[in-house]
Amino acid sequence: MRLKILFFNILLISTLSALAEEPVRFTASAPSTVILDRPFQLVYTVNATGKDLRTSDFNNFEVLAGPFESRSSSYQIVNGKTNSSVSVSYTYTLQGTKTGTFTIPSASITVDGKKYNSNGLSIKVLPADDNSSTKSGKEESQARSSAGQSISNDNVFIKASVSKTNVYEQEPILVTYKLYTLLDVVQCANKKMPDFKGFMKNEIELSQNKQFSYENFNGRNYGTVVLYQVLLFPQQAGELKIDKAVFDAVIRVENKQQMRSIFDDFFDSYSNVQKTISAPATVVKVNPLPANKPANFNGTVGTLSMSSSISSENIKANDAVTLKIIISGNGNLKLIQNPEIKFPDGFEVYDPKVNNNFKTNINGISGTKIIEYMFIPRHGGDFQIPSTEIAYFDIKEKTYKTLRTPIYNLKVQKGTGEGNSVVSSYVAKEDVKQLGSDIRFIVTSAFNVEKEKKPFFGSILSWIIYIIPLIISLILFFVFQKQIRENANISFVRNKKANKAAQKRLKIASKLLNEGKKDLFYEELMKAVWNYLSDKLTIPVSSLTKENVVIELQKLGVEDELINKFVDILNTCEFARYAPNSGQQEMGNLYETTIKTISSLENNIRKA
Repeated sequence: MRLKILFFNILLISTLSALAEEPVRFTASAPSTVILDRPFQLVYTVNATGKDLRTSDFNNFEVLAGPFESRSSSYQIVNGKTNSSVSVSYTYTLQGTKTGTFTIPSASITVDGKKYNSNGLSIKVLPADDNSSTKSGKEESQARSSAGQSISNDNVFIKASVSKTNVYEQEPILVTYKLYTLLDVVQCANKKMPDFKGFMKNEIELSQNKQFSYENFNGRNYGTVVLYQVLLFPQQAGELKIDKAVFDAVIRVENKQQMRSIFDDFFDSYSNVQKTISAPATVVKVNPLPANKPANFNGTVGTLSMSSSISSENIKANDAVTLKIIISGNGNLKLIQNPEIKFPDGFEVYDPKVNNNFKTNINGISGTKIIEYMFIPRHGGDFQIPSTEIAYFDIKEKTYKTLRTPIYNLKVQKGTGEGNSVVSSYVAKEDVKQLGSDIRFIVTSAFNVEKEKKPFFGSILSWIIYIIPLIISLILFFVFQKQIRENANISFVRNKKANKAAQKRLKIASKLLNEGKKDLFYEELMKAVWNYLSDKLTIPVSSLTKENVVIELQKLGVEDELINKFVDILNTCEFARYAPNSGQQEMGNLYETTIKTISSLENNIRKA
């Protein structure tokens, strides 16, 4: 009997474990844009141990190396439960052989006897840089010897692109600010944006983890990233100006100093240069809407459709009925007003319930507006719910259109307790009046006389109730004052939040580590360390160097061994980005060392 129970438990645990296993995912990833004759990596990743990887011919791409297999695994213990995961990557090094947009078909792999297919990829191959162009960003970076030198606008600039420059009133316009760079831009943030006078704006939410892609512009291949997008709706006719936008960028450039040894040339040093970049102003011509506007037009522009339904057309008096109207489409949907419906007399009508489900994207605002009208017929008879309508300007056909709901015929049967005299005098929803309550009779029955109670106000309990909230308010006042003083000290706030900010960047680096993206991993890890030291030492990133990091940490009483670890991490990141043989194991070791070093510094400073 015990053996049967033991066997049943083992079988149950095995079944639950099998059900809890993560489904197999097999994916392919590569840059969306690459440059002709310049190597790039194509990575196939599977979250299980597989075999028999099969890929189709890489037409229009030359295979330089691969596939190289790398494996990573992780273990987590949450609430006493152990979870494990494995990730296997197969990396190919390819380069495009001609320009154009080409497709890499899906690959297949076998896991536990079952075949899985990856996604396909579309890659655009850009032409190589024009040799007649000015010197490349790398050459300019190497030519700098100090952070104070200016950077050419040909190597780093921002373009403001407008989706349309000739529109109607309320027609959406997408404005995009995109960074173009040949150098290593560490960060770029908005400094002063236009006020968009004459427009109603809706900002487009962008991903926090921005990725650079290549774009060929004037014969040169720039790294590009979208910094800011906004959807504008012009509110008046005429020529409206979108003022210039100003951004602050931090650019990392290489310092070329006099070589004292062979190691000085091997381990280059870098500086962060601040640059203010302006995106030029643009002008949009806004045409007025045609003059023959319908009477019920309220400014809605776009493409709309409308449908309606009623819960029932055969009901009894005093039963509730719901009329639902659904308006869907795209355009400036926020201007759509609730259609007005003239209900028959004797109907009790409630305020409509409105549900807006709008989404803002690069194509405009789209979604649905649902209006529900609830009403109650109070007496029997045949009634009509008249048609209602909305008018809008169709931006595609450049004409006004009107949408209408159908007429609904209601048959209301006489309800129980309904009197003709009441119905004939009922006009609309009114408060019920109590009649015959203005005459009060004299009480003749016996009654008890009670002693008058002392008033509550002025008693000890009332004073306690007043004093306790006052004491709590004073305590909260002093606590908040302390927080305000601390928050006003920017250096204190940055120092306090340095560790949390570093942990967020290290999580991104961990994700890149698992995906096998070497260059991005080292870049993100180095940014995490530099920004952590900037916040901890309250020194701007642009002024931060290895030398002043060492000096400031020594002032804080940090041990020399710990300081050397930080310097080693930064040197390793700078070297490993260009080292061809750094593997997954070395990346993982460096990641663990960075976490331990930051943790040790926190403890060291806390003790000091």
